[in-house]
Amino acid sequence: MYIPSIKFSLWADFIERDFLDQGFRKLIDSGIINGATSNPAIFKGSILTSPAYKEQLGRLGEHTPKEKYEALAICDIQKAADLLRPLYDKGDDGYVSIEVDPHLCNDTAGTLAEGRRLYRQIDRPNVMIKVPATAAGYAAMEALAADGIAVNATLVFSKAQAVACAEAFLKAYERTGEAVDTVISVFVSRFDRALDTTLQAKGVASALTGIYNASAIYEAVEALGVPGCRTLFASTGVKGDALRPSYYVDEMLAPNTVNTAPIETIDAYVAGGDIAVKLPVPREKVAAHFEALAAAGVDFDALVTQLVHDGLEAFKTAFDEILDALK
Repeated sequence: MYIPSIKFSLWADFIERDFLDQGFRKLIDSGIINGATSNPAIFKGSILTSPAYKEQLGRLGEHTPKEKYEALAICDIQKAADLLRPLYDKGDDGYVSIEVDPHLCNDTAGTLAEGRRLYRQIDRPNVMIKVPATAAGYAAMEALAADGIAVNATLVFSKAQAVACAEAFLKAYERTGEAVDTVISVFVSRFDRALDTTLQAKGVASALTGIYNASAIYEAVEALGVPGCRTLFASTGVKGDALRPSYYVDEMLAPNTVNTAPIETIDAYVAGGDIAVKLPVPREKVAAHFEALAAAGVDFDALVTQLVHDGLEAFKTAFDEILDALK
């Protein structure tokens, strides 16, 4: 755990086979990270560009593209889980996440079946099954958590989504009486990339919308007090040079949270990041910012809908491109 005093965890938002054998192990051994996340876009970049997968692919010739993808991804997730297992065994997170097929985002039964199957095949207790925060996803999250499977609720952009996820996890707890580790992954920087040019032109403070939205979500999740459930801040890498590389880690430190970040962001944070608690942001400050957004003509609810749609489509596209390349 990176900052034990406030129960803040730093996870690596990256999986690649050679990295697992080298840099990943070093980050764990040095106490910098205590978990990892993956998604279809990350696996696309790894599988389609790294030669580390060539040998295993050569043994999967007659398998379907999805079977090949899952074999490669499961191997990486198992390796990451094994490296993180000592942390898990002592109660210091030690989780790695794998996402269900994004094409199942509106299919509760399909998501649940695939989540259970992946969990069985990976066969590691410190694996989180990643499920998108859609209407179909909430029911699958509840069922998986009730099975005792750790869940990462992903693609959360709004308080309504986060509360629905937390309530699903609470229902699972009420059904079983057993607390299961879960995280609610709130996407941050995509708001600022979508809005900042417009806001700067209208004299509204930039690079704050994602953080203020996440702060409000964090407060809502904490208020529900779901056993084992934490807010995870995702999409915390910086694009371009306008912000310092560790900005979305520095400015989002909060008790009982996780930040999953790209490796370069983690390196920048370790080199000179801030360790002062920053969240929650005062509610009146958050309210004033969103009033300024509305005055600037920003339809925040419409933006949330668009970002959720775009996020799902991006994961579907990455997934399809992997399968096409593996035909």
